Amino acid sequence: MFMGEYKHNIDAKGRIIIPAKFRQDLGEKFVVTRGMDDCLFGYPMDEWEKFQNKINELPVSKKDARYFTRFFFSAAVECEFDKQGRINIPSNLRGYAKIAKKCVVVGVSNRFEIWSEDLWEDFSKEAEENFNEIAENMIDF
Repeated sequence: MFMGEYKHNIDAKGRIIIPAKFRQDLGEKFVVTRGMDDCLFGYPMDEWEKFQNKINELPVSKKDARYFTRFFFSAAVECEFDKQGRINIPSNLRGYAKIAKKCVVVGVSNRFEIWSEDLWEDFSKEAEENFNEIAENMIDF
């Protein structure tokens, strides 16, 4: 399980350190792709395969299903750690998530997310202000 919030910098070559606690659960290879809310999603291979199987069940005849599938899979990259525990984030993914220098790696149960520090702070502030309402709406879920 991925949890916690870790602030890091991305270097000029697009490399970022992934927290040691996350590296254990990720294994040797894992997937990073575009996520929702202008962040990146990272999945261990077993979770990626589960997600992929669900996506494969979507009807190709539905426009939204095709868009959703393209959105996630076209930007997906298989990642491996270097000796310092870093991964390279391709420029198209850095651009999508608006990551320039400072970023935040966040654990979200079965995946992790990589956020621009500014976007994460905006999201956190909004979520904190609306948490009670959000929780109330989710209680029946």
